[in-house]
Amino acid sequence: MDTTKTDQPSEQKPAVQPLGVNDLAAVVQLIDIVSRRGAFEGSELTAVGTLRAKFADFVQASTPKPAAAETAPEADKSNTVEFPAQPEKV
Repeated sequence: MDTTKTDQPSEQKPAVQPLGVNDLAAVVQLIDIVSRRGAFEGSELTAVGTLRAKFADFVQASTPKPAAAETAPEADKSNTVEFPAQPEKV
């Protein structure tokens, strides 16, 4: 007896695209644009603003900070030894 199922079509789910920080940043920009254009009614502004703030906070927290080398003060030179200049040979 054959136990393989060949009479039913296989159902393949489409691949789900991952949601990234750039996508959320785009949503924040989109909310800003449509709110400037008057797309939201006054009663909707609180909910939209709350959602926008959550997305913006997440984007900010997920964005890498500048490298420490760029913002670090000049290195401490107390452990370096400087030799006097060599006299010129005549």
